[in-house]
Amino acid sequence: MTDTDEKMMKLALEAARAAGAQGEVPVGACAVDDQGEVVSVAGNAPISTCDPTAHAEVLALRAAAKKTGNYRLTGFTVYTTIEPCVMCAGALVNARVARLVFGAPDERFGAVRSIYRLCDDSSLNHRIDVVSGVLESECSELMSSFFRERRKEKA
Repeated sequence: MTDTDEKMMKLALEAARAAGAQGEVPVGACAVDDQGEVVSVAGNAPISTCDPTAHAEVLALRAAAKKTGNYRLTGFTVYTTIEPCVMCAGALVNARVARLVFGAPDERFGAVRSIYRLCDDSSLNHRIDVVSGVLESECSELMSSFFRERRKEKA
């Protein structure tokens, strides 16, 4: 973990907070090129867009690919507040992202370390360097507090 990892995770956390304020599950992501330039930042938006694929990671990948004019994001690092799900991990592999940095694990849906290891599975044709636990407590608390509030609202 580097100072840059923490700085970029804070950017992803801002996007996650903004998504949560809109009623979305508070997950944020950003895509950074090999020069250290932030190319895209996104928060979860499946509810507001009526799009089940509008997870923060997918939205960040889409925006970065569009901005660079290339669906291959080799050399990129993607930062995300929560361990990616199967769909997002697959998208990261397909985009040929070089590095993934995530905050908190997702024990129910995590496809990078918790349940599966899609990003560095030797049977796939691309593997991603993975760093986990960057600002883990902040990322985890954001999710916990969001769902705690939701449970209160339903009670």
